[in-house]
This record gives sequence, structure tokens and C-alpha cells, in this order.
Amino acid sequence: MIKTETIPQRFILLLLAGLLSFVSGQKLLIPMDLTQTDHLKAYGVAYWTLKQGQNVDWLLNYRGGAFLMDDSQTLERECKVRGISFELVDAARLGSIYGEIEANNMDDVLLEKAPKIAVYSPPEMQPWDDAVTLALTYAEIDYETVFNDDVLADKLSDYDWLHLHHEDFTGQYGKFYRNYHGAAWYQNQVADFERIARRHGFASVQELKKAVAAKIRDFTVNGGFLFAMCSATDSFDIALATQKTDIAASVYDGSPVDPDYLSKIDYSKSFAFENYSLYTDPMVYEYSTIDIPPSNKPVTRSAEADYFTLFEFSAKLDPVPTMLTQDHVGVINGFMGQTTAFNRNYLKKSVVILGEVENDLMVKYIHGNEGKGSFTFLGGHDPEDYRHFVGDPPTDLSLHRNSPGYRLILNNVLFPAARKKEKKT
Repeated sequence: MIKTETIPQRFILLLLAGLLSFVSGQKLLIPMDLTQTDHLKAYGVAYWTLKQGQNVDWLLNYRGGAFLMDDSQTLERECKVRGISFELVDAARLGSIYGEIEANNMDDVLLEKAPKIAVYSPPEMQPWDDAVTLALTYAEIDYETVFNDDVLADKLSDYDWLHLHHEDFTGQYGKFYRNYHGAAWYQNQVADFERIARRHGFASVQELKKAVAAKIRDFTVNGGFLFAMCSATDSFDIALATQKTDIAASVYDGSPVDPDYLSKIDYSKSFAFENYSLYTDPMVYEYSTIDIPPSNKPVTRSAEADYFTLFEFSAKLDPVPTMLTQDHVGVINGFMGQTTAFNRNYLKKSVVILGEVENDLMVKYIHGNEGKGSFTFLGGHDPEDYRHFVGDPPTDLSLHRNSPGYRLILNNVLFPAARKKEKKT
């Protein structure tokens, strides 16, 4: 006979919580392991449940990061319509689940409120040009778009979570000058951005974009959750570090690069990177030495040989990075972008590495805290389009509904719902 005092107090509390919650009715489990038919839409149902005012338990490391919620005919119907696998859980099985969670590197995180989501994106940008908008749309998660006018008008305070479309915050138009400066879309973008800069009283687009970056920094420091991919990651950080100098060549703003820019870079103002070197030549398709492999040099590896590994964190001690790395596999196929990955030599010590290429300088996925908020950067453009080019057709996520790479994006979307509970405790 097992004596009561030999049972861990944490297990007793978890079991009691589970049994008490069961009084209101049966539970519905959405597995996120290899049995799940549509991982991406499963996140959408979790978000939908939160919007209905119902809590969701995110079972970290249990069956790939399963979701547990109160069962209802409405919820079951929603899962069936979206093609999501689910299981009904009775009291006995619920106790068994909590026992397994307690005995292993797993934990139960409560999601309480659907975060309000914004995507920083140019109005004329096609939705398929950005993996996050593709993921949100496919998962049926609501979001709103914001751009320069909204950011400068301090409207970011209306949102909990902000994604940065693969934008250039250094005012160099994505370093596309060499190959596309004669293209109509490039010239139209220059004209549009210059009009916006003048309207807000800035002498150049570089100044406009740096002001926008500073506002986004304030959003994060004041408690916002920032997510970025591809060139928005390093160009944003560079813009923060170069607020007091001109790093854009004359072809962009009519003025030369500040000859003393090296002495004016302030790495303490940026989030993730430091001690890197900039490429100020407009004919070089690259911002800095942060990106690896460099965009301006030939790729030496094939798609088949390109992959990165997620770190396995302690769910009970490190719930935040554990949430961000929930997946049904631990090794994920790589994918390129203008900023494909981050050179670990230029990461700040405060940055948490979530995913990396083992025995290599390439770090793919990082996270960090900034003030009351946090940021997460993921290198690459599209997890299911290895080499995305300008004008390529959209990725059809119905063909990639179990994409491990897209799951990383959607982990970040739900992350703020959990943090809101932590702030109350």
C-alpha cells in the first residue's frame, strides 16, 4: 500500500486540478504527435477555443504538445470540419495523463486569452510573400495588418503579438538594388516609401524606417511579443544599433555612407546581435556578417542535406523555450532566405538558442527577453519552399498541413496566451 506522503505534492495538485475540471464534463484532447491529421489547423482550433472564452491546457512535450480542453458538441464539430484528429478523455484517462506528465519532462501550461495579432506588412504586399500570413490564414487565426503610419501613430499598443514581414528596416529596400532597381515594382516601392517619409517629416526612408524600428522596440520593451523571420530579423536589429549614423549608400537616399559609422554603432540598443560587420556596398545583396551562409555567395549544401535540430528544454523549469519548440519531430528541414540563419559568433550572450545546425556556426531559431516583453527570430523565408524567389507562386499549405517548420511559427502565436497567466501570478 502506497502511503499518501510518498506521493509528490505537485502530482496530487495536478491530479486534483484535473479531476475538479472534469466535473463540468468530458475533456477533448487534440494530439500533436504523428497521429495528428492537420497540425496547423489544430493551432487554429486552440485559438478559436480561446476566442470563445474557454481555457486551453497546452500539454508541453506530451504527444508533441497536445491541447486539452472541455469537450462540447460545438468543439467536436469544429474539429471535424477542419479535419483535425481528436480524442475524448474520461476521468480515469485524465488522471493517467497527468501522472505521465508529472513523471516525465512534460508540463501543463494554461492558455487563457486569445492574443490580438498584428502583422507589419506593406499594403500592396501579396499574402503569399510571407510565411506567417500564410500560416495564420490556413490555420484560420485572425490578424490585422499594420504599417508605417500605424506604428508611428502608436497603434501597436492595441496588440499583444507583432510579426515583422520580411521588411528592410535599414532603408536600403532589401538590398535589391543590383538586380531589381530597374523593375517597376522596385521603383514603385521607392516612390511610395519616399512619400511616406516626407509625410512624416523625415528626410529619407532610412530615417523613417529607423523611427519605425524604435517604435517596435518600445512595443516589445513595454510587454509586447515580437516575432520575425528572414531579413526582418537582422535588418531590424541593425536599424536599432545604427540609429545615430547613416549606413545607406547614396543610391538609396542621396547621401553617402557616414565615414565614421563604425564608431557610432551602438550594439547595446539592439536585441540579439553584436560585433558584426556591415556590407554598405549597394551592389552586395547582404546586410551584414550576421547571415550565414551569406546571401551574396553560392550555397554549398543541398536541400536534402540541410536541416537543423531543436533543443530539448526542461518543460517544468523552462516553459517558455519549451513552448516555442513544441513539435512532432526534433530535426527540421532547413530553408533559405535573404537571412537564412544567424552566425553564432555574433549572438549576444542573453540570447537563447532554440534551434541550430549541430557542429556548425549556423543558428536557425532564437529567443530573448527585452524589458517586459520578448522577441523570437526564425531564419529563412518559407519552411516549405527551400529557395523562394521574387515572383514565385504561393505555398499551398493544404499540401503541408503537418509541416514541422510552420509549427514553429504557430507556437509563437499561442505563446502570449500563456504568458498572460504568468503575469498575474
